[in-house]
Amino acid sequence: MQRIRLRYTKRGRLRFTSHRDFQRAFERALRRAEVPMAYSAGFTPHPKVSYANAAPTGTGSEAEYLEIALTEARDPGRLRELLDESLPDGLDIVDAVEARTPGLADRLTASVWELRLDGVAPEDAERAAGAFRSAETVEVQRMTKNGVRTFDARAAVAHLQTHHDRADGPIDQPCAILRLVVRHVTPAVRPDDVLSGLRAVADLAPPVPAAVTRLAQGLFDEETGTVTDPLAPDREAVAAAPADRSGASVTAAATAPVPEGPA
Repeated sequence: MQRIRLRYTKRGRLRFTSHRDFQRAFERALRRAEVPMAYSAGFTPHPKVSYANAAPTGTGSEAEYLEIALTEARDPGRLRELLDESLPDGLDIVDAVEARTPGLADRLTASVWELRLDGVAPEDAERAAGAFRSAETVEVQRMTKNGVRTFDARAAVAHLQTHHDRADGPIDQPCAILRLVVRHVTPAVRPDDVLSGLRAVADLAPPVPAAVTRLAQGLFDEETGTVTDPLAPDREAVAAAPADRSGASVTAAATAPVPEGPA
C-alpha cells in the first residue's frame, strides 16, 4: 500500500466551502481521476483519506493537508495533476509527496494567518497589536454547543505584527493587514478569537468582517519563530532513497504506473 500526502488550497469564494463539502468534492475527484484507492473494511467501506487540521469555514487557506492510501503505486506529481484537474478552481492541489515518515499530524503544531481588516487604519491595527502583545492574558468568549466558553487567547499567539505591504483595494480607504502565528493548542485559538481579543484590549472593531487566510501550517520552531514545511521530511526521505542499477531511485521506480498490455 502506498501513502501520498497532499497540500491543497481554499481560494476565492471557495473559502466558504465547509469541510464536509470539500470531502464530497475530493471523493468525486478521486473517482474522476480513477485513483486506485484503498478502502476501509465493514458494511460501508470508505476511501482511506486522513484530513489534518482543516481551516474553519469562511477562511481561505494556502496550506491544507491530507493523506490518501492507494492499492497501487502512482507517481505523486502525476497524481497531483489529475486530482487538480478534477477539482473546481479555488480548491487546488499544489503539492504531493510519497509519505515516507510517520506522524504528519504531529508536525502541524502552528499556523501562520493573515487578517485583512478593511476600514481599519494601519496605525490603529499596530496600536491594538501592541496592546495584545503586552497583555499577559486576554480572555475571550466563544459560544459552543455546551454554552459560552471563556478562555485565554493570548498564550497561543507566538507572533503578531502589522504587515506594511499595500493591500489590494481602493486607495482612498484604509486597510490594515495583520500577520500572526498561532500555536495549535487545546482549546483551539482561532483567528476570530484573536480579533475578539483585539477588541477587548484596544477596542479594535473592523466595520466589515475580516478576510482571513491561512498562509502556512507546520512545526513551530521556538528558536526562530518560524513555521516549517511539514512535507519536507518526506521529500528528504525520498531523495535519500537508494538508487537501483539504472541510477533511478527506488522510490521513483516504485511509484511509476504499471504499464498495461500483454506480458
